[in-house]
Amino acid sequence: MKKPEFTVRPVASSARPIIYDESLCIGCNRCASVCQCDILLPSETKGKPPVVMYPGECYYCGACVMACPVKGAVRLEHPLMNRAKFVPVREK
Repeated sequence: MKKPEFTVRPVASSARPIIYDESLCIGCNRCASVCQCDILLPSETKGKPPVVMYPGECYYCGACVMACPVKGAVRLEHPLMNRAKFVPVREK
């Protein structure tokens, strides 16, 4: 079988929704297979984390984190505006 003649490179973006810990990731690509947005492509190097393509398209659903067999190998980094916590207002 002929090897494809293209290289997978991530698109530049200010969003970094998916963070891999390369010391923990085993390169199983389960996260890429469950991604609803199809933004993860398997790495060309065996045992390396997938390439995050078009990170701005991530839904932050967490399917990639839940599918990972190694705890802490992949995590979501939500945008700052989505990290707000609502605190109830106390009336005096």
